[in-house]
Amino acid sequence: MRDLHMHTTFSDGKHEPEEMVEEGIRRGLTEIGISDHSWAEMDEASMARESVEAYRREIDRLKEKYAGTIRVRCGLELDYYSENGAVYDYIIGSVHWIRMADGHYLPVDWTAEKLAAGCAQYFGGDWYALAEAYYRLEADVVRQTRCDIIGHFDLITKFNEREAWFDPAHPRYRSAWQRAADALLRTGKPFEINTGAISRGYRTDAYPAGEIRDYLRAHGGRMILSSDAHRKENICFEFGRFEGEC
Repeated sequence: MRDLHMHTTFSDGKHEPEEMVEEGIRRGLTEIGISDHSWAEMDEASMARESVEAYRREIDRLKEKYAGTIRVRCGLELDYYSENGAVYDYIIGSVHWIRMADGHYLPVDWTAEKLAAGCAQYFGGDWYALAEAYYRLEADVVRQTRCDIIGHFDLITKFNEREAWFDPAHPRYRSAWQRAADALLRTGKPFEINTGAISRGYRTDAYPAGEIRDYLRAHGGRMILSSDAHRKENICFEFGRFEGEC
């Protein structure tokens, strides 16, 4: 078993990389990937630009120290608007922000209040227009980030289960995610089944939602499990619930 999406104190995680690796060993993983957030000027949770080399050195140290016990990989979660000048074992491509015409970055997953305020300010309260803007970026995430894994495809729904801002069955919403899914399916890159929002209490289902996962499978999409753990306790969170879908 493996888990390739997790964050440490190098970005917005709560534990050091070695603590995450040790927990992975305790849980019987054969492979673990540290994938801290890439530096981004608008994102306080991202890795500091001056920390990139230290991050890579630390993961290399852990690779050597734990060789023969667990395979450690150095990954990066690269946002659509981030920059990346280094080489990693793999990249997770994600959309966390929408850049508006005035240069403002609207955060998709920071807080429910910020997202609602942004929808009101920039989309006149039209949640389907916001979702369409998000999925236009999502459709392009592989080209933009050159990623190996597509991160939390429907992140736009992070707060919707609680807030019920829009209906996921609405034709405009379905059309938006299906267009993005079709574009990404053509790349052949795998999608995450990401349990991070469940472990943090925002959702009761993984990213992407069950309907989307069914669509991806029906159209030949590949999926891998990831916890998006920000603390060691959440590594492999509820993998048993979804492992039959991969």
